[in-house]
Formats: sequence, C-alpha cells, structure tokens
Amino acid sequence: MSYITLKQLRYFDALARVQHFGRAADACAVTQPALSMQIRELEQNLGLPLIERSRSGVQLTEKGRDIAVRAARILGDVRALVEYAQHSDKVLTGSLRLGVIPSIAPYMLPPLLPLVRECYPELELHVRETQTANLIEELISGKIDVMLLALPVDHPDIETLELFKDRFVLALPKDGKLSGQVRADKEMIAGERLLLLEEGHCLRDQALTYCNLQQVDAVNTFGASSLSTIVEMVSAGFGITLLPEMSLAIEARGRDLELVPFVAPEPTRTVGLAWRQTSPRKKDFEELGQLFLKARESVSAIGTGNGASSAKVKRKVR
Repeated sequence: MSYITLKQLRYFDALARVQHFGRAADACAVTQPALSMQIRELEQNLGLPLIERSRSGVQLTEKGRDIAVRAARILGDVRALVEYAQHSDKVLTGSLRLGVIPSIAPYMLPPLLPLVRECYPELELHVRETQTANLIEELISGKIDVMLLALPVDHPDIETLELFKDRFVLALPKDGKLSGQVRADKEMIAGERLLLLEEGHCLRDQALTYCNLQQVDAVNTFGASSLSTIVEMVSAGFGITLLPEMSLAIEARGRDLELVPFVAPEPTRTVGLAWRQTSPRKKDFEELGQLFLKARESVSAIGTGNGASSAKVKRKVR
C-alpha cells in the first residue's frame, strides 16, 4: 500500500500556489528535480493527474484543484497541532494568524493590540485584513487560524463564538435642523442617496437588507472600500449612510455629521470569532474572544453606548 507523506503535500501546496516548479522548489528549499519527483509520487499514490505540464507553465487539473484545497487544509491542521503540542500548557503563545474584515479592523485592533502585548507577550500575532469571502476561503485552506467578522458564517466546517452586538446609526450631513429626540427609520432613508461600501463587503449587504432595497439604483458606492471615504462623502453633503456603532469614535471625529439612532428594533450586526472545527486551539480562540470583549469596552461610541453582550458559542453540525 502506498502512503502519502506530509513532504509530498507541502511540495504540492507550494506548486499549487505559485504554479511554477522553480519558484515552488525555492519556496521549499529543495532542488527542482527533488520537488518534481515528490509531485510524481503523490500523483502515483493518489492515482490522479494533479498538474498539466506544458512549455507555457504548470496548471492544476480539476482534481488537482480539489486536492490542493484539501492539502492546504491538512497542512494547516498539522501546523496548529504542532503549535498546540508546543504550547499546550499555556494559552495564546506561539504564532496566531488572525483575519479581520475591513469594517471592523480599524476600530477593534487599536484597543486590542496593546492588550495582547500586555497580557500575552509570548503570542506572535499576524493580522490579515480582507473581505469575508476571502477570509473564509483562507481559514478553510489553513492560511489563517481564526477570523473576526460579522456572523453568521454558513459553513459546515466552521465553529463560531458570538461576542457582541454592534448597532447601526444613520449618518447625515449636519444642517442643525434635527432635534436630539429624532429617531431614524426606513422612511427617512427612502428617496435619499444612500452611500455604501462596494460589493463584497458584508456591511453593504446588512444595510441593504435593513432598508429593504431590492433595487440598488439609489445606492452609490463610488468604488469605496473604506468607511472613511463614505463618511467624507456624507460630511460633504453627497448622501447619507449607515455606520456601525464601533466606528463612531474614529469616523465621526472632526466631521460635520448628524448621527441619528434608529427606532426599535434597531439594525445591528453580530460580531464574533470563527475557526475550523478541527482546530485544537479552541481555548486560545475563546481567550482571544475575552480580549476582544475587553477591547470593546474601551471603544468610546458616541451617543448610543457600547452595546456589548455576553459571549455564546455556536457550533455548525454536519
């Protein structure tokens, strides 16, 4: 019986990522013939062609692409297992790769990072900021260990930890006509020019869902990938937007905005952590969640409080 080795998977993972034998060999610190031999043995052991070799380069076969995803996942679990064994008597030590979505990272990382350094100086934290779909793909493939994002995450291999509710407020250009008793509703948004982040950001989808906007003709994104750009447009009188409460201390500072809370039930998003069910580092992630709750307490929201709630674990079942 033929056996697949971790070396074969590592070499194939490198080749799948760069799709070039020379660069993959350099990444693995081996010669090109050595790497090529291991790839051939992997194909023989699996009984499948994984790559197409041609003068123009290397391409993965359809089965090769599926195997590449599975190989990356296995290697990620092996790395996590080794780290767990090395630091099993402690939490939050060694290397941890954290993914964060762009509508959370600028507001939660500044209070979090000093807490990490103070409470867990042995933790080597690596941060990756990108959209939700990218983070889920990278989590499943083992490129990151845990991610902070808006829940829910609909994937059978992912476990989640709810941390807190983040309410939305309506941001309008400041004109001095609104009293402090005014509360926003969907009718206040109707007919206005609603500015939102570009497609791919979950914050955009959450706002559209609340506003019941099936047609997005009235929505203008300007190709914006950051809330700061949107807020500048609102402040200059080009439209209105929905802002998450955690962003107000930064985004509303020094800008001419009216910030109006919504009538009940207020639109909210649930912020939490997510990781692979197979990861042996659940205790690390739960402790990281506690750090995020402490960091949340130090985020001074304007006018509406912090809205933090207790953590609750939810697990996806196959």
